[in-house]
Amino acid sequence: MIDGDHRKAEILAALQETEKPISATSFAKEFGVSRQIVVGDVALLRAAGENIVATARGYLLERESKKLVSKIAVQHDRSQAEEELRIIVEHGGEVIDVIVEHPLYGELAGGLHVASQKDIDRFLLAAQKYQAAFLSELTDGIHLHTIAYESIENLAEIEQALAKAGILYEERD
Repeated sequence: MIDGDHRKAEILAALQETEKPISATSFAKEFGVSRQIVVGDVALLRAAGENIVATARGYLLERESKKLVSKIAVQHDRSQAEEELRIIVEHGGEVIDVIVEHPLYGELAGGLHVASQKDIDRFLLAAQKYQAAFLSELTDGIHLHTIAYESIENLAEIEQALAKAGILYEERD
C-alpha cells in the first residue's frame, strides 16, 4: 500500500491525464483503500488549492476554458428537467452547475457538467436510482445554471428556446 502523499500525487496525475470523471470508488480499488480515504485525499488536494470538481460521475480537474460562461435563471418542475437540459445542450451549451438560494444556508450549488444527451441520461438515471430531490425543489423550481458555450449566438438560442418552452425565468407581476 502506498502512503498518503504518494496516493494524492497519483490521484492528481490521473486527473491531469483525462477529461473524463474518475470516481472515488475507482481510485479506492486502484490503491487498495476505502472510498472514504480517497474522498479525504481529494478534500486535502482541494484545500491545497487544486481545482478538483466533484461531479455525480466522479472527480474532474477544472481546466481553463476558452468558452464563454454565463448564468441563466430558470423555473420549472421536475417533469421539465430533461427538456431544460436537452434544450441547453442542443443549442451548444454545457450545464456546469445548478444554484439555488436557500433561506438558511444562502447559495447552494451542485456540479452537473452536462454536455451531451448521454450526460443527461446518466444524470436522470442517477436521480431516479437514488430517489434524489433536485436542488430546485427547495425553491419552487427557481434556480440558476452556469452554462458554457462557444458564441453569444449560442446563448441567445438557448435563452430563446427556454423562453418558448416556458422554462426561462422572467419577471412576474
